[in-house]
Amino acid sequence: MNPDMYIDRADAGRRLGAILAGVALRDPIVLAIPRGGVEVGAAIAATIGAELDIVLSRKLRAPCQPELALGAVAEGGEIHVDRAIVAAAGADDADLERERAFQLREIERRSRIFRAVRPRAPVSGRSVILTDDGMATGSTMIAALRTVQAAGALERIVAVPVAARACLDAIRPLCDRVVCPLAPSSFMSIGQFYGHFDQVPDERVLEHLREAMRATATRAARPS
Repeated sequence: MNPDMYIDRADAGRRLGAILAGVALRDPIVLAIPRGGVEVGAAIAATIGAELDIVLSRKLRAPCQPELALGAVAEGGEIHVDRAIVAAAGADDADLERERAFQLREIERRSRIFRAVRPRAPVSGRSVILTDDGMATGSTMIAALRTVQAAGALERIVAVPVAARACLDAIRPLCDRVVCPLAPSSFMSIGQFYGHFDQVPDERVLEHLREAMRATATRAARPS
């Protein structure tokens, strides 16, 4: 297997979990950004015996360029905007507000579906590991970090399989630790670093959340 590629998201999560197993953590919880990040997060949580939950964060798309992220908004309303990209894309505040409102509606939709299975777990005073299947711009992760900071996390660890180098430079000052095995100089897309990178449906996310709830209940039932 090419060391600069992952078999799939689960493989990536297991590799991250192996690294995190050597880190001292306090009551750790993995917060994964749906949908692809949940496949990664489930494998991390299983590897280190941590709780799994989600954090909802969505990129703000540029007008006529939906793959270009102007920034991101998270479920708590926290927003991150890259003004340089906004200017380069020819967007304005009205474009940002329309897109913010649209993505908040999508976050609300996903929240109704996912939180019905997995109510939001407390993070105050805990080691929080935030993950996704990769970071190209880091916008969704930055918005997610702000949500976790507002919730009182003890420490914030960003663990991702692959990221653009410039993105990591932007992320490091905002968290306590970054774990990222791959930071290639040539980065075109996250999918290029996976052998299998299929879309993850909502139902797959729900399966992971159900399994996480069962695992949490089993750990709680064990004698201390």
